[in-house]
Amino acid sequence: MVARKSSDKGSGGVALVAAVLVVLAGAGGAGGAALNSGASGGGGAAPVESIGVRKWDAKRAARGGDAAGAMGHLGVGISKQAVKQELDCVANAFGQVRDFLARTPCTSLDRLLLAVGDQAGNAAVVSVVWVTFPGRNQARQFDRVIDVAGSGDVQPLSGGVVGLPDVRFTAEHYYSEIKDTTITIAESEPATGHVEPDLLDAMTEVAAQLPRP
Repeated sequence: MVARKSSDKGSGGVALVAAVLVVLAGAGGAGGAALNSGASGGGGAAPVESIGVRKWDAKRAARGGDAAGAMGHLGVGISKQAVKQELDCVANAFGQVRDFLARTPCTSLDRLLLAVGDQAGNAAVVSVVWVTFPGRNQARQFDRVIDVAGSGDVQPLSGGVVGLPDVRFTAEHYYSEIKDTTITIAESEPATGHVEPDLLDAMTEVAAQLPRP
């Protein structure tokens, strides 16, 4: 399910709570590629495949749990990633989303932040949040709330956990999916330099296919 949300979605964030946090550096991938949808490998090289074709291959890699390979298909590399697992969804949400979680507790919350970049200094961040509920009905109800513009959010991890300035997620590049009792929420934002909007959309959609850690 694709959903666009309003630009005020990034407001009202909460501070990170204590939990296990793992940061991995040098995660691999095609870090030398430019962060735009039309980049080629160098002078005289054949044109790259369209973003749609690359996205198909990237989704297949993501479903297998290969984040670096998935982003590599899109021509970008993961420089760092951080994952955080906890139970308190309410403390990490705001708006109507928080109100829903207060009434309908989740059973687990997992958050991932990827820093992707190229050798030219262009960089972006990709957030993936997995919210799991006791049953499918609660998951479907939550999906109807979080996909509404201005309804709030489960706060993505701060950019600081991957060594980047804090990034305000605007939901301009947003994608969610339901998988059984889990809602996967993915968002992407540019960090430095120039990143094409269609590539941000592709990274978001692909990241939503990653399995829960």
